[in-house]
Amino acid sequence: MKKIDIVFGISLLVSLILTIFAIFFNEQFGDVSNALFTIITENFSWLYLLAMLLFVIFILALACMKYGDIRLGADDSEPEYSTFSWFAMLFCAGMGVGLVFWGVSEPAAHFANPMGIEGGTTEAAEFAFKAVFMHWGIHPWANYAVVGLSLAYFQFRKNQPGLMSSVMEPLIGKQRVQGWAGKLVDILAAFATVAGIVTSLGLGVLQINSGLSTMLGLPNNLMVQIAIIVIVTAVFMWSAISGINKGVKLLSNFNVVLALVLMVCAFAIGPKLETVNNLVNGIGNYVGSFIQDSLSLSAYGDTSWIKAWRIFYWAWWIAWAPFVGIFIARISKGRTIREFVLGVVLAPTIASLVWFAIFGTYGIHLGMTGTLSAEALQEISSAPETGLFTVFSYYPFGRFLAAAAIILLLTFFITSADSGTYVLAMLSSEGNLNPPNFKKVIWGAVQSALAIGLLIAGGLKPLQTISIVAAFPFMFIMLASCAALLKALRREKNG
Repeated sequence: MKKIDIVFGISLLVSLILTIFAIFFNEQFGDVSNALFTIITENFSWLYLLAMLLFVIFILALACMKYGDIRLGADDSEPEYSTFSWFAMLFCAGMGVGLVFWGVSEPAAHFANPMGIEGGTTEAAEFAFKAVFMHWGIHPWANYAVVGLSLAYFQFRKNQPGLMSSVMEPLIGKQRVQGWAGKLVDILAAFATVAGIVTSLGLGVLQINSGLSTMLGLPNNLMVQIAIIVIVTAVFMWSAISGINKGVKLLSNFNVVLALVLMVCAFAIGPKLETVNNLVNGIGNYVGSFIQDSLSLSAYGDTSWIKAWRIFYWAWWIAWAPFVGIFIARISKGRTIREFVLGVVLAPTIASLVWFAIFGTYGIHLGMTGTLSAEALQEISSAPETGLFTVFSYYPFGRFLAAAAIILLLTFFITSADSGTYVLAMLSSEGNLNPPNFKKVIWGAVQSALAIGLLIAGGLKPLQTISIVAAFPFMFIMLASCAALLKALRREKNG
């Protein structure tokens, strides 16, 4: 049996077994996944904090060092995609639905229930923006960049297959990479991608259904959600089969333009001065306490907020790193390391901070002016799929904003799914940059079928949790990737 058959077969089999367990033994599956997640967060929170900060330091240092001029490809290679299309594709793959899903709800949650201070106050508002900037700022993008840069270097500079196992060669040798050690790395990457995409599909469908219910009066129920998945599946399968140069690139370009239009309109309609002040003050608080917040974990005090939010996010970003990193690597041929870091880490961070400043202010403004109580905002944050549309209803042209958000959700949804489908097909085709369409069809159908099954069973949250647990070993693979990349770069520079 070829290596590709093993990776494809085992990753698909594990995904199916876990999903069947989640569907038919939903309560037990939830108990097991929560118990495992609790064990990891109780004992290894410190490791998540250290690892994520190390990724930030490592990736920024590479851009500033002598290695920054090294090109991801031959010395005379040129970028395959324009800067705008490149940014659009990596941004849509890296955040996408998450920004729309949490843009209003997460800042509202931190405002209503902050760590260590009274909710609904000025201090709570400042804490909310500092916290959300931390969670969606430079850390997740540096985490993606570690995988993306390592893979792009070995893939395009050293002509290795587009597989996570290829990165390990400087540390464990070619023989082990081609053996079971390499297979295990690729299987973990494939499973993390499946679980991450399936849960994101499910969460996105819930919010799309909520928006359509608000706008058009469609029922908010399982049948409508299944119909949305079926329709969207047809679109993203077409996009994935069309290839990156057509479907994925065109949809990503459209997404970014629509997101910019929505941001500009939301800023113009909402409390403008308040938004600007929250952005500037939030960045100041974020940067000023960056190291302290990156390593904040009391040995004696209450750490429940840190574990429920920050550790969960760090674990979730690591779970997404294989999928997003592999896709970013695929589209980054011809960039220098310095260009890569600027485009993958700094530019998306700025875009994310502006997004949360605008939409976070929408909810917190209602709380600060007394339009909504802190308890009401807490209810909104506890149902993020409806919170966005509830908050929009309090503003002029709220229905216009809601309609634009629904369209953006759909297109983000499609680009995330077709990017994931492409990555899975690539992982199960020995890293082939242009994997066969039949594998895209198989993985696309599997993702959608699993999402439907989990929605029926109400098992999205347990699968998200178990994917985070399964991705725990991937943190060590990422740390090893840093060492492997640095070793290879030193070897190249020193001849």
